[in-house]
Amino acid sequence: MQFSIWHWAILLLLIGVPVYFAVRSATKPSQKPTSLVGFGGWLMLLAIAQALSPLRTLAALSTSSEGYQKLMTLPNGALATYGEIALLLAFLVFQLVVLVAMLRRSPRFKQLFLCQWIAIPVVFVLDTVWISMVLGIPISQTLEGGAVAALMTSFVLTGIWVAYVFKSARVRNTFRAVTASRQLKGV
Repeated sequence: MQFSIWHWAILLLLIGVPVYFAVRSATKPSQKPTSLVGFGGWLMLLAIAQALSPLRTLAALSTSSEGYQKLMTLPNGALATYGEIALLLAFLVFQLVVLVAMLRRSPRFKQLFLCQWIAIPVVFVLDTVWISMVLGIPISQTLEGGAVAALMTSFVLTGIWVAYVFKSARVRNTFRAVTASRQLKGV
């Protein structure tokens, strides 16, 4: 499938314009940077996306159930299926850990979010290698038509959010480490 210049222009508009405004607002100094605290603005969009990410992983597991049933009929198919499900469930648990850290406003959220971003291609590669090794087939046969494109899209879009998390004054103020004495006072 070939893309014309118009496809690329539309893609640039759909992705580039929101990215431009997100980066611009994250780097633009506020008149009162300390007033930017809590889930609002772009951080609210990130919070919604992070809350939906475990559901997306569950949906991927659900839509793969028919493929898993076919895979189970192959030699070592059960091992391949259970390994892939275990890997996706481990990623799901990690997504939930990141979500809880975000909701608790943990100062570790930024590092966990970065690790989650790195985990996207790692899970994909581990899954691909696992299926290839267990079933004894070339890696090229394990890759579906749009799997690499979907991975790249997810990785790039999440990377944009990672940049926002590390540049935003709102994120810095919201996930600031609170001293023990301030926690006891309820501040």
